[in-house]
Parts: sequence; structure tokens; C-alpha cells
Amino acid sequence: MTLDRWHPLNDVPAFPAARYASVADRIGRILKTRNDVLLIQSEAVVALEAVAASLARPGLKAVNIVTSLYGGWFGNWLRRGGADVVSLAAEPARPIELDAVEAALNAHPDVSVLALVHAESASGIRNPLEEIATLARARGIVTVVDAVASVGGHALNVDELGIDIAVIGPQKALAGPAGLSAISVSPAAWELISRQGGPRDSILSLIDQRAWLDTGRGVLPGTTAPLEFFALEAALDRVEAEGVDQIVARHVRAARATRAALAALGAELWVDSTKASNLVTTAGLPAGADMTALLAVAPRVMELSAGIGPGAERLVRLNHTGRRARFDSVLGNVTAFGMGLRRLGFKADIAAAVDAIALHYGD
Repeated sequence: MTLDRWHPLNDVPAFPAARYASVADRIGRILKTRNDVLLIQSEAVVALEAVAASLARPGLKAVNIVTSLYGGWFGNWLRRGGADVVSLAAEPARPIELDAVEAALNAHPDVSVLALVHAESASGIRNPLEEIATLARARGIVTVVDAVASVGGHALNVDELGIDIAVIGPQKALAGPAGLSAISVSPAAWELISRQGGPRDSILSLIDQRAWLDTGRGVLPGTTAPLEFFALEAALDRVEAEGVDQIVARHVRAARATRAALAALGAELWVDSTKASNLVTTAGLPAGADMTALLAVAPRVMELSAGIGPGAERLVRLNHTGRRARFDSVLGNVTAFGMGLRRLGFKADIAAAVDAIALHYGD
């Protein structure tokens, strides 16, 4: 092995400083917002923690909707900063009910922040974001939305919905890298974040991150990861070439085809289509079936996996996210599930499932 052999993944050229602002603007167009967009050099869970840390302080009261582990973490981060948190938990692996949100807001008129996850890849559910945002907007409440598993797969118009903080990662429906994330921040959210008592001199401080905006959006603070940004630009090129609305439509089609096929297969769909994610479809495991055994005997495709978190242990996830939101992945997922069921001795009408998929992709 020679030490002087150059490899394109080593000693990568610096990402041009002039293009960071362009990346942020392109993300803003995907989110359909004119709010500030911050670029975070880490996976989206760090961006979410930064939002919680930057908002939380004694005297702030928040309603935190919990439909997954991520929602639970967000509430804990708010509490760690001294915030008074009203935890509003849905039934395990189920979406929150709108009536419960309205009741919580009516019971706590002094709430200034409401946080929720839009869609959950862990269980394949989707929370009623549009209706919840309407409730919050009418009360002047700052909304925080984890849109990591929904952006590009569901319609998301940040400005139209009045979302104050939206956190995204490009690695799911946008088919980009996982090592970067972004946060859109409204003026109302900045007002809360700027109050005395927030973190400073910290990677979790959005006030510190705001310095990039205030100094002309040139070089990002810290040591940047050029490979991640080059990969993100390539993903944005693909997104813009296809069109965000077309990407959403492709995910809608994949979800509808998957649901129709599972019904034809004889599987139990976990939630109604109005409460389901377009990125991951979940079906209940038949009584008496073992998840580990099913995944072991099903054809080895990465798009078939077990649900994650309380209440999702017996859910089979069929992943049609990003580049997988297409005919061959949908077909592979459903047939793999059906073959796994058959190998365990359960009935599965694979032919009917294939016909159902064909009806959705017949054009």
C-alpha cells in the first residue's frame, strides 16, 4: 500500500463559502418559507435538542405532544432547561387526537410553545399538523415541528401553516445525507429564543448560530464537513429537477399502492390512511406470528423491518422513503412480507397484492 495514493474522499476541497447561503435558500424554498434558515452540521436529533435548549428557561410553559421516543426526548430537553412542560401523550404508536390537543390548550392558556412530530417513521403514523397549527396560531402560540420524516413526503408549507420552527433532515424523503440538518426560525420564535437565560457559547445555542445570519451568511462557524455539503447540493439538485410537489406525489402513490396491496394480501393495516405516513406503511403482525422469525424467513430486503418503540413492537414497517418511493420497492416490500408470512404458515394472497400494486402503477 502506498501512502501517496490520492483518494477523492480524503483531503476533500473546502466547500465554497459563497454557496452556504444558496443551500439555505434552496431549503427555504422546499419548506415554502421566508423565515430564516439555519444550517446545522449534525444529524437532525442535535438540531432538535438545540431548539429545545434554546427555547427552554424558567417561566416558559410548553405543551409537548408525544407520539414517539423523539417527542419524549424533546420534552425532557425542555424540562432540563427549566421549562414547565405539559406532556400530551397519544396511545402507544398512535397519532394524537385533535380533541386532546384542543383540551390541553384550553386548560393551559398560559402556554407559549407547542411541539410535535409531524410524521413518525418508527410507527408509520402522521399527526394532524394542519389542524394543530391552526389551534396554536389562533392562540399566538409558537409551534415547533419535527418534520424530519415528513418533508418531501407530505405537503409542508411552513409559512401558510404559520409554523415558527421546523426542523428537517435531508436523509429521508429528500434522499440526501444524514450528517446535516436545517432549522427554519420565525421572528416570533427568535423573540422567545432571544430572551435572557438561553444557552450561549454552545453548539446547542441557536443565538450563537444566528451570528452566521447576522454576519452575511458566509463561512459557517466551526469546521465544516465539505463532503456532507457537496452531497446535500447533489440531493437538492435532484429535488429541484423532479420538483417537491412531484416528490410528495410519488410518496403518496407509493403509500396508497402499499396500503391497497396489504389489504389485498390480507394484512391488518395499523392506521387509517388519513393518519398514516407516506414514507413508511405499517401492518400488524398476525396473532401467533413471531417478528424475529418473520424477518428471518422473508426475502432479505432492507425495506422490511420491525416497528420501533412502545406499541410498535408487533408492527411490520414497509419502507418506501426517498428513492424507494417507486414501483419496484413497493412490489418488493409487499411480496417479501407475503412470502415471509407464507413460510411461517400464514395465508397471504400475494397475487392479489401484486394486482393491487399494478392498478396504482398501471399508467
